[in-house]
Amino acid sequence: MTQLILQNVTKRFQHTHAVDHVDLSVPDGKLVCFLGPSGCGKTTLMRIIAGLERPTAGTITFAGRDVTHVPANRRDFGMVFQSLALFPHMSVAQNIAYPLRLRKTAKAAQARRVAELLELIQLPHMADRLVTQLSGGQRQRVAIARAIASSPRLLLLDEPLSALDAKLREAMQVEIRLLQQRLGITTIMVTHDQREAMTMADEIVVMEKGRIQQVGRPLDIYRDPVNEFVADFIGLGNILPVACDGDDAIVLPGGQRLAIRPASPARRAAHDVRLLIRPEDVCVRPTSAPAAPNALAGTITFVRDVGASIEATIDCRSFTLTAATTPRETPDLHVGMPVFAELPAHACKLIAARGA
Repeated sequence: MTQLILQNVTKRFQHTHAVDHVDLSVPDGKLVCFLGPSGCGKTTLMRIIAGLERPTAGTITFAGRDVTHVPANRRDFGMVFQSLALFPHMSVAQNIAYPLRLRKTAKAAQARRVAELLELIQLPHMADRLVTQLSGGQRQRVAIARAIASSPRLLLLDEPLSALDAKLREAMQVEIRLLQQRLGITTIMVTHDQREAMTMADEIVVMEKGRIQQVGRPLDIYRDPVNEFVADFIGLGNILPVACDGDDAIVLPGGQRLAIRPASPARRAAHDVRLLIRPEDVCVRPTSAPAAPNALAGTITFVRDVGASIEATIDCRSFTLTAATTPRETPDLHVGMPVFAELPAHACKLIAARGA
């Protein structure tokens, strides 16, 4: 069931389209990430959904009700801001109870709900502490507990983990995801971190310059991006300008011909296309091995050992490739080593060029 529907939502600031004709459906009970670089419109779009900004045009429907012009405090949405916005002079319990007090909930009901949420976020022993006495991760949990205290039907998270260090950030990604799944609450999260979105989301909405570029499951977007912007923003990728040669082949910048899986007619007919192949799909072989189909001769110019994997840069004269492999697969890679870089046909994707 679809919970939230945006139709032709637009927001202009003078001559700038911060959000440009956005159409989007958010399924019930899912966690959806708005992902994109700074200034792409993702936070503005979230603020429009929250009721903190009015759209210049378009409609917002939630659970079958038009909420486009409903004030923020009457939308029944919970929100966690990037700054968390906790009250430093209040205890943990008082912060969590604040939205209940605004609704004039009975004190006994407030106490029961706060106790329940403290158990949920695993901080029952810290009810009376000031939030200034908590760690970053603990403050994050309190902010989420406060946002869901009144049992909202939609939870909005605006870059909630950006202020945390890398290790704590990864731990909180898991905690928030498990909490969201346990509660079954429809959640929208804004982030510029593609790894965070890939880890947490049921669906990712990739944005650039106020427009949605692609919507889909994380792995689908990673494996089959619709254009060069999405491919470049989601993970590492080798992206090369190519020319189509029939239905199932391309010509690389140096003139080499590669076999690929047949692309859609629209992709083949596009004036400006790119080849995408992910580093983990590039197979590195010594030149002593028999040459396989789609094998390109090259020389390793850089090797980076990142523990469980090895990243190698391969100079193929007219272009370079990045390959990601393991010490077990290719134990003796070194700078200056001549190799074959094999590009399997099934892993070669044709995508639209940036701006095409």
